[in-house]
Amino acid sequence: MIDIKKAITTLASNDVEFVVIGGIALGIHSAAYINYDIDICYSRKHENRRKIAEALRPFNPRLRGFPKELPFIWDASTILNGTNFKLDTTLGDFDMLGEVSGIGTFDDVLLLSEKWNIYDYDVKILSVNGLISAKESAGREKDQPGLKILYALRDSDLDEEE
Repeated sequence: MIDIKKAITTLASNDVEFVVIGGIALGIHSAAYINYDIDICYSRKHENRRKIAEALRPFNPRLRGFPKELPFIWDASTILNGTNFKLDTTLGDFDMLGEVSGIGTFDDVLLLSEKWNIYDYDVKILSVNGLISAKESAGREKDQPGLKILYALRDSDLDEEE
């Protein structure tokens, strides 16, 4: 189980450029969805990679499934050499995406995000339409219940506009 508050406040307090995506974003839009990890899309700019590396370092990030006996260095260079990271941390499972299927890079995701005040920080959250695009593109069976919720949220927003 992820410590959502600690994860979000750690990133926000370190001025990391990120957008909350995935199940946590869905949960923010609708309390009907529970998730056990956090997924973010992050800016791949050099300064942001440095901020992420420093912010997450105290939580001992390691690649999920990476053999424990092998050394793993978590720094801005490691982030530069990859794009998407599935991490085990002492906060819980933490997934960082430099690109989101169905949407694109951080700048594309940012255009589909909304600002929410969470834990006294202004945090970017992927919009309902952005979540639908990402989850439809992923085509995973596990996303089907969340998609049903997202479609209902989108349709209720459309009804309110009429």
